[in-house]
Amino acid sequence: MLDQSAELVSLMAQKAPDEIAMMMHVSPALGELNFSRFQDWERPFTTENARPALLAFNGDVYAGMDALHSFSERDFTHAQKTLRILSGLYGVLRPLDLMQPYRLEMGSKLETSAGSDLYTFWGDTITDRLNVDIDASPGSRVLVNLASNEYFGAVQPERIEAPIVSPVFLDAKGSADPKIISFFAKRARGVMSAWIIKNRVASRKALVAFDGMGYGYDPDRSTAERPVFVRHHDV
Repeated sequence: MLDQSAELVSLMAQKAPDEIAMMMHVSPALGELNFSRFQDWERPFTTENARPALLAFNGDVYAGMDALHSFSERDFTHAQKTLRILSGLYGVLRPLDLMQPYRLEMGSKLETSAGSDLYTFWGDTITDRLNVDIDASPGSRVLVNLASNEYFGAVQPERIEAPIVSPVFLDAKGSADPKIISFFAKRARGVMSAWIIKNRVASRKALVAFDGMGYGYDPDRSTAERPVFVRHHDV
């Protein structure tokens, strides 16, 4: 989807560092850094100016995956077939697709030829790409949604040609009702992603065996589309 990416980069490259900082709600230093990234972005991508996507991101989800240290060559090959990364700048990335560094959240308000934000810019494109990849994917036709709400908002669920399963991770202390704790939930989504890849999980039923980070499947809180995993903490 690099033609679309180039269109977004051309818009961002016209913005001054302070505009970028205000738009992204980041420090002036990060505004300068991302200004430079948009100025330097160029094609073609090579191993000199770009990195594989799965090794380039460094948020909590990717820390949970720990692909660099825990994936074998066969794991990377399998991930390339089955894992997709949603991106504000690149739309949909496979794990080994090369990408140049950037910051452009999917929820960013950016005026484009399509409208006022990236959701309208990407439109049907991301959903169409996912359907093509689901059709070609080995194993059962299921989409396991481990993205944040911000990013999955770029997908049109009613048009996905497969059941969608969206795991939920809850933490409980003592007798209190379990709840989502963002930091832990992000990391757990990465841990589950890696677990699915390394164990070649290929069915909805097999997901209930996930026990990473001490989470366990809670059948009473779960539905087929929303399996819930709970972790209990000592008070």
